[in-house]
Amino acid sequence: MPRVAKNPDPETKRSSKRMTAAERREQLIATARTLFADRGVDGTTVEEIAARASVSKPVVYEHFGGKEGLYAVVVDREVRTLLDMMRGALTSGGPRELLQQAAFALLTYVETSSDGFRILVRDAPVGGSPNGSYVSIIGDVASRVEDILVGEFKRRGYESKLAPMYAQMLVGMVSTTGQWWLHARKPSKDVVTAHLVNLAWNGLSNLEVKPVLTPPHDED
Repeated sequence: MPRVAKNPDPETKRSSKRMTAAERREQLIATARTLFADRGVDGTTVEEIAARASVSKPVVYEHFGGKEGLYAVVVDREVRTLLDMMRGALTSGGPRELLQQAAFALLTYVETSSDGFRILVRDAPVGGSPNGSYVSIIGDVASRVEDILVGEFKRRGYESKLAPMYAQMLVGMVSTTGQWWLHARKPSKDVVTAHLVNLAWNGLSNLEVKPVLTPPHDED
């Protein structure tokens, strides 16, 4: 009785299909992103990236010129993602609401892109420049907060020249809390945000016992 050839498994057929250059590039980026998050850029080798992606080392060099080029692409993507989230969050409302929006956006990024956040806060940017790094993102947010504080300080009779310093303090507090929450994950994002704003807005001497998030401002 003649043997009947079995139809190849669809998964096997797909996996054996040759990737396009764009698909291979995305595969290498995703593979490296996981390794960079776990081990850092210094603890990751081209050999490991190639082995995890089931390719030879020359393929990595062909697409990115080496580990540093691949790392730069991964960081750039994370920077753009986080910066877009932060800028999009700072929409409208009073100073307290804007602070709440910024804190909530950062914690949302930590929650939805944990590997990316680990990469941004773990390793120094390529070449030692703060441009295009987590530092630059926090600086961008601080500039937005500074503009808000200048107006508030003038209105309340405080020295407006101190606004940049206070902006760094506030944003630094949110940033550091985000790094802590990356590992803690408790309490919830809403609770952490509410308490962050509680401390920043009221100060230790006027803390609310049970702070809650402020409802979004309704525009006329």
